[in-house]
Amino acid sequence: MELPEPRWPRIFSTRLVCAVATLGPIGRRLPAPGTWGSLAGLLYFMLLFRHSRWEVIFAWSVLLSYAAVAFCGDAARRLGKTDPGEVILDEFAVMPLVFLGWRASHAAQLPEWLVLFQGFVLFRFYDILKPLGIARLQRWPGGWGIVADDFAAALAACATLQLGAWAWTMMR
Repeated sequence: MELPEPRWPRIFSTRLVCAVATLGPIGRRLPAPGTWGSLAGLLYFMLLFRHSRWEVIFAWSVLLSYAAVAFCGDAARRLGKTDPGEVILDEFAVMPLVFLGWRASHAAQLPEWLVLFQGFVLFRFYDILKPLGIARLQRWPGGWGIVADDFAAALAACATLQLGAWAWTMMR
């Protein structure tokens, strides 16, 4: 069964849909927009979810990702592109997933700045290279493909971060 793609009504102007999907000027004016979108997502995590339980982070990320499917898919359609680089709401929405449960894991024994930096770098690694079948998710139709690969990249980064922190503390 195929999930229908959510769409915004035509009353939402192209300008509004694209502004949300590109996080305003961040996606349109800065070089390496995916990196800037990820940094914005990291800031979003730090300001809102830094001390939250993993369930809260996961639930909000799923809700925002669903909205991102609609905004990113609609923006791509209106821009006439498959996965426009300037559309960065997907990176922003999933970035908190990288840090699921880190406070209750071995990663909590590391300095916070190091965990945040490593999580960011790991997410960008998985988002850019798309290993482990992540690239196939990008072929899903419309906004689903735009968001699904980033969602998987965030979960892969989370698993790698947790595994790396566990290995580091075991070697000490």
